[in-house]
Amino acid sequence: MAVRITAAATAATAAAAVLVMLSLTACDPLSSVTTDSDAKATPSSTASATGGPALSDPAVLASIPAKMGSDGTTIIVGQESAKNTVQVYEDLRCPICKSFESASGATLAALAKSGKVKIEYTLASFLDGNLGGGGSKRAANALRASVEQGKFVPYHEALYANQPEESNDGFTADFLLSIAGKVDGLRTTAFETAVKKGTYDSFVQASEKAFLNSGASGTPYVKINGKAVSGDDAAKLHDATQFASLLKEYGVS
Repeated sequence: MAVRITAAATAATAAAAVLVMLSLTACDPLSSVTTDSDAKATPSSTASATGGPALSDPAVLASIPAKMGSDGTTIIVGQESAKNTVQVYEDLRCPICKSFESASGATLAALAKSGKVKIEYTLASFLDGNLGGGGSKRAANALRASVEQGKFVPYHEALYANQPEESNDGFTADFLLSIAGKVDGLRTTAFETAVKKGTYDSFVQASEKAFLNSGASGTPYVKINGKAVSGDDAAKLHDATQFASLLKEYGVS
């Protein structure tokens, strides 16, 4: 008897593949590979069938402000007066961070745009030490430079949308500049100089130290209104619907 593979079966296989990929739910500072969590991630309800990110509206991204916090390491996205705060600790080379941003980045962007939430990013770079190379540091430096150009939010999303494979150390200066070319108004002379010369290397070092002092066991590490997302809830970071519910559970209204 011939077996016919239906479109539904193919879709189910693809979904299962994504589920396996996301069974690793954190990039670990102490290991050269991503690490298992007690909670297993589920496929994002907003990611594409190929695992790509669900991109936010460029007009929304372009309208969300970002500035440096008074500590010199936190990048604050949205209105500082927002009554809710989501703290996000990420390493740009971390594929699990990409999974989080693919699933939940658009939700956070919309909340920041509305004034309900401000997002505080801390950029880690430990994967360079784990895997070799300097891509995490170069990406963090470039993101810091994008703050000065008023383009952090769209550039942050563009970098995750085009994230190279973790082990490839693909965040070279040329690659970072090519992605910057996709963000309207970012690729200025000042930005190019900062990316090529590592103008914000001292920021990168301080930001990594802030991450190490945060109590995070890996990335992405998320706090909502000061409360760290528990291991039991970690999988919810990777599903848009569950993440929206998680925000409410942690007090975002």
